[in-house]
Amino acid sequence: MQPIIKTAGIEDVKIIAPLFDAYRVFYQQKTDIEAAASFLSERLSKNESTIFIAFINETAVGFTQLCPVFSSVSLKPAWLLNDLYVAEKARKQGVANALLNKAKEFGIEKNAKWLLLETAFDNYNAQALYEQNGWIKQTDLFYQFALSPSII
Repeated sequence: MQPIIKTAGIEDVKIIAPLFDAYRVFYQQKTDIEAAASFLSERLSKNESTIFIAFINETAVGFTQLCPVFSSVSLKPAWLLNDLYVAEKARKQGVANALLNKAKEFGIEKNAKWLLLETAFDNYNAQALYEQNGWIKQTDLFYQFALSPSII
């Protein structure tokens, strides 16, 4: 069955929070659904991100969150695909592909210069998925200055 993708609103925070919490746990953070819900509520209420939720049989099984950035050189918006997660029980069913395609459609709708994402250097499954979906690994353009300890 093909997943249904919906744009999340503030009313969807309770649906997304458990998935977002599981995503954070995957990146070795402590589980905290209340903090996850609070973070998502703030992002959505302030229009600081766009979140897409994937449903199979009316059950939320994945999400992606995009945050706006800007390309000064091209004078255009751009988007950071900051998070992508699919519940373990829903993997290998096209959910991640559907979310990535929705992100691409969204970028085109917003006349974005580019989409950017990052993942853990050893998350080989995700890297293979991204490359299968046309994402190109950049190894010579980006630097990161961590303002707090982090895995990614």
